[in-house]
Amino acid sequence: MRALVTGAAGFIGSNLVLELVRQGHEVVGLDDFTSSNFANLQDYSGDFLAADVADAEAWTGRVGDVDVVFHEAAITDTTVTDQLRMMRTNVEAFRGLLNWAAQRKVRCVVYASSAGIYGDGPIPMREDAAPRPLNIYAFSKRVMEKVAADFAQRNPKMRIVGLRYFNVFGGRERFKGAAASMIWQLALQMRRGARPRVFEYGDQCRDFIYVKDVVRANLMAAQKAPSGVYNVCTGKKTSFNEIIQELNAVLGAALKPEYFKNPYSFYQNETLGDARRARQAFAFKAQFSTAQGIQDYLGAREAFAV
Repeated sequence: MRALVTGAAGFIGSNLVLELVRQGHEVVGLDDFTSSNFANLQDYSGDFLAADVADAEAWTGRVGDVDVVFHEAAITDTTVTDQLRMMRTNVEAFRGLLNWAAQRKVRCVVYASSAGIYGDGPIPMREDAAPRPLNIYAFSKRVMEKVAADFAQRNPKMRIVGLRYFNVFGGRERFKGAAASMIWQLALQMRRGARPRVFEYGDQCRDFIYVKDVVRANLMAAQKAPSGVYNVCTGKKTSFNEIIQELNAVLGAALKPEYFKNPYSFYQNETLGDARRARQAFAFKAQFSTAQGIQDYLGAREAFAV
């Protein structure tokens, strides 16, 4: 298989690139390094195009034929408030990518969506629930899904698969900065000997999913998932207080949380995905629990390498 991976030097994109190569596939990486870093791909020796996905003239003539596109490029920082920038980067670039893929007769496009679409909706969060985006990032992902659904209807020979990522954590996320997972943010604080700071009173819950499982979901979806959107989640929730307990165990610490008031009106207090549709459609089931993921991730010697 020959694959194009956008956002290839980012968190999920780089993990996906390296796994594709490990499995013997040919990869073309594409990234503009807005929120990523070459260090994520130090072990990668394949082709790489330094370009913005939205700038079609800069890359479309250089990719060549590919079987699958994995679209990970996006603004993922939910605190970005520039609505036009968010929509241009996340939606319009995606629209252009789909048009290019159809012209090149690409058989499958797998793209990153988000559980942010559910907002503060009821749990467990199911794919047929009414969207309730609480910020422009989540709204952009909802529109991406609409663009994909309309495009799939017009191009029935192409599979277009959206994966609604829940709270992803794992290796190569450190360059995301403030947008990195809560697990990474708390681990950095605790490694410095500081008490981990969380919103009052640490009982907020997340459906955390390890990046290795997210990569598996992408690969399995590319093989046989019908067009549509699917949760990529564990179907289990973990509170911030429980995360701190796990981090104390892995880091050999005994730090108590420091609670402070939540300043965000659009904050999701709880996420929990329904994992059944992905399991039924393409047999995906998370292999790592949150605790196992934290051990695999932060128990490694290189986890905190600069």
